[in-house]
Amino acid sequence: MTLAPIDPATQSALLPVAEASYGHEEKSRGAIFTRHSVVDFMLDLLGYTADRPLHTLSILEPSFGGGRFVLSAVDRLLNAWRRAGGEDAADLVNAVRAVELDSNTFHRFREVLHAHLVGQGLAAYDASKLVDSWLRREDFLLAGFDQKYDFVVGNPPYVRQELIPDPLLRIYRSLYPTMVGRADLYIAFMERSLDLLNERGKLSYICADAWIKNDYGRGIRSKIASEFHLAFYVDMYGLDAFEVQVGAYPSITVIERATLGLVEIAHATSVDAGYLNGLSSSLTSGRLDRPDVMVLNGVRGANPWLLSMSASLVIIHDLESRFPTVVEAGCRVGIGVATGADKAFIAPLDKLDVEDDRKLPLATNKDLPGGQLVWSGKGVLNPWRDEGGLVDLAEYPKLAAHLEPFRAQLEGRHTAKLDTARKWHKTIDRITPSLTYQPKLLIPDIKGNGDAIAFDPGTLYPHHNLYFITSKQWNLRALQALLRTGIAHMFVAAYSVKIGGGYLRFQAQNLKRIRVPYWENITSVDQAEMIRAGEAGEKLTTELLERIYQLEMGALAFLGEK
Repeated sequence: MTLAPIDPATQSALLPVAEASYGHEEKSRGAIFTRHSVVDFMLDLLGYTADRPLHTLSILEPSFGGGRFVLSAVDRLLNAWRRAGGEDAADLVNAVRAVELDSNTFHRFREVLHAHLVGQGLAAYDASKLVDSWLRREDFLLAGFDQKYDFVVGNPPYVRQELIPDPLLRIYRSLYPTMVGRADLYIAFMERSLDLLNERGKLSYICADAWIKNDYGRGIRSKIASEFHLAFYVDMYGLDAFEVQVGAYPSITVIERATLGLVEIAHATSVDAGYLNGLSSSLTSGRLDRPDVMVLNGVRGANPWLLSMSASLVIIHDLESRFPTVVEAGCRVGIGVATGADKAFIAPLDKLDVEDDRKLPLATNKDLPGGQLVWSGKGVLNPWRDEGGLVDLAEYPKLAAHLEPFRAQLEGRHTAKLDTARKWHKTIDRITPSLTYQPKLLIPDIKGNGDAIAFDPGTLYPHHNLYFITSKQWNLRALQALLRTGIAHMFVAAYSVKIGGGYLRFQAQNLKRIRVPYWENITSVDQAEMIRAGEAGEKLTTELLERIYQLEMGALAFLGEK
């Protein structure tokens, strides 16, 4: 990418559009200060330290908000400059660039930075000159730059695509090919920042960790894997890295323009300055003989990156090299029906006054207490013909009468708008009644562990908050016992992003990554014990699990610690 992605006139025209559409997100984010200790930790990891000639180097902050990264970097810069005998402030003109979209935030921080520089002993005239040179009110994704940078640091904005006007979003997507799927705006910020690194330049961001695993991160993962080196990854899960509570679970990355290599991974256990100073010293010096640090090759192209401090990673890599996925082993993994209007389509089965062939008994996540199937009596309407397509409501007067009071709501759904006259009574997902009568495992959408996996002998249709597994090869009772040991949780935890409360979302794409043996490759004695355990509601013993997976004794002992 060039240093000026679009022409200046277009940049100027789009600046108020960007500010009006999501500038308020930026403005509110400016009040979410990254803790001083975390800012200093990130600068230390970058090597932006006062014992280096920082006045001869350059640093960029792409979205400065409240300016905490800028102020900390400036203090280090002035310290280094004075150590080198610096006297002329003109030496510092190109040392810093900081960008902000929101006008009020920008002008407020101008005053703060000017006062800070004067307080550090610079003349008011020199301070004004530096502020004018360093700060830019622009849309970072559209702005032109006259140089590349030795360092980029910051906390990029988290802006959902729905907040960005379609014309502007199309421009962003055309400029930043890593912005795939439902990618948040911070993905484009990462791509732009990486492209602005000079030879051997380094980037450090603190941001949500979803991009290392989620599908929308595949573009930026591929770019980093092919052009850069992820040097450090620091998991900040469970820590207050910011001075206010935020919903995302952050991580700190340091990415350098260098050849691909091993990644130094840490799980930070405190935001205390003394602890973080010691951690940065260990990481940057290669002294990794501490329990919160490890080294591994976790970068795997566009595929999800497994970058945790978990003992399970070695086992996962081993099983992935020797065993098929659960799908390859003959299982089908799917998700239940999304209606788009549960109040219209779901009610107690005996209260649904419609034709008998237009309703089915429904399983929801509330029907699986403790991994046992206890049906609550709910039912779901089925507006689909078995052979495909929607039923004609004229042929089902009871169904028509039930749905008519909900018609305005149903017609307003996106799924019905393209053909309101004929499709207003559809569910988002097609219902296939035969699934009701198939034996299956039911797995809640969100759970803390895999204990809630239940067996349905073929009585209920799953709701959208349940995933299901069917198979003609595997005995499902045996599979249930195997998955409940912690194998399902191990794989899902490795590939999923934690949500509120530390829970995991058991997405189908991650369930499909679970590795199991082919059923026919398990001895008949072990098959019988697995079936018995499943029917008794038990988990497999660790000894049996290790034998099934051909692992050394004790290799899966950590599963018992969950």
